Amino acid sequence: MAENGAHPPTPWYLYILECAGNRLYTGIAIDVDARFEAHLAGRGAKFTRSYPPERLLLVRQYSSRGEALREEIAVKKLSAPEKWDLIRTATNEPGRIRRPRQ
Repeated sequence: MAENGAHPPTPWYLYILECAGNRLYTGIAIDVDARFEAHLAGRGAKFTRSYPPERLLLVRQYSSRGEALREEIAVKKLSAPEKWDLIRTATNEPGRIRRPRQ
């Protein structure tokens, strides 16, 4: 708990999935592992039902839903090559991402 007795804010995460056909999906969640499992089970987004996820490529933490949502919107505006560059760059930032699942 914070000093004033309030609970600290719950962090939100931006994540990027590699899906079937080398497609990328970007989303936000509080629990990325649970959200990834939902995508795998066909309970995620319509996109991931059509193009099932293959692996988790990138996860970044934000202090609020609003902050994560703004970043999600910005990432979704990027072209596919720009998203791949973001993923490659993030891979070289220790502590900022979760390594892809094998």
